[in-house]
Amino acid sequence: MRTLEIGRRRFLKQSCQVVLGTSASLLSRESKAESVVPNSAGTDLPTLKAPRNACDCHFHIYDAVRFPPPRGFSNPMQPNARVEEYKLLRRRLQTTRSVIVTPATYVTDNRVTLNAIARLGPTARGVAVVQPDVTDAELSTLQRGGIRGIRFSLNVSQAVTNPVTRFEMIEPLSKRVAELGWHIQISWSADGIAENESLWNRLPSSIVFDHIGHIPQPAGVNHPAYSVMRRLIDKGRTWVKLSVTNDNSTDGPPTYNDVVRLGQAFVIAAPQRLVWGSNWPHPIEIQKPNDAVLFDLLTRWAPDKPTRQRLLVENPAALYGFEQ
Repeated sequence: MRTLEIGRRRFLKQSCQVVLGTSASLLSRESKAESVVPNSAGTDLPTLKAPRNACDCHFHIYDAVRFPPPRGFSNPMQPNARVEEYKLLRRRLQTTRSVIVTPATYVTDNRVTLNAIARLGPTARGVAVVQPDVTDAELSTLQRGGIRGIRFSLNVSQAVTNPVTRFEMIEPLSKRVAELGWHIQISWSADGIAENESLWNRLPSSIVFDHIGHIPQPAGVNHPAYSVMRRLIDKGRTWVKLSVTNDNSTDGPPTYNDVVRLGQAFVIAAPQRLVWGSNWPHPIEIQKPNDAVLFDLLTRWAPDKPTRQRLLVENPAALYGFEQ
């Protein structure tokens, strides 16, 4: 009888182990499946644990069904880049705050961005694209919808075939949005940034430079744009987005060693004026990067936890008006 009881216990124990092992395997596969994100290579999770209220300060939403792009413009749509797909990236990176930037495809139609902000809720803000004929009523609508800045894409990439914002628009629109407490966001070549320091100095609004100023390699910190941005930062009205595009790095993945040196220089010099962005769905990248690798670059740019807290939480809260 005792032998039968021992055998029964052993059978139950082994059965439980099999069930638990199978469940763990299923959970592991499910977790792996959840980390598959359209427009992002790899399925691995970042090694960096995102702090509470971490913010992705630069990405785009494309939704051809809800918001078809305007006719007559050939800037490409990105497939599988709706709010639904972005939530998969947010889950993968464990960020909880979001800043959506209207992509060039939509010209000055910011409805896709306003819709995304509404769907993501109070943890989202946006950056719009407008032209000088925008009315005060339209700006007020954008403000209520969560917009906190306007972007100028001055044909950095060949992918932007029909630029709708031009150099001469920057100063008058800067004056308009300064009254709302917004910033202007500049996406331009590093040479363009370096050659127009006098303009940046006389603008009344704050300035945000996209994608580390598009500073090319191997010039890095020796490019004049780095010095220009550093001087502007020191005056207290300028921010830089630590986000990597294919023109930032000649080394490229998985190390991005050359752009790491540039990012480290900015972090050492001005950690209080930097934010991070994924740039998902990476519209100018033919080969989509691994967003987990891009997020983990923060551990090399800013090795200490308090600095990463500043870059991911405190600085975005100050720039975009999130609660501290």
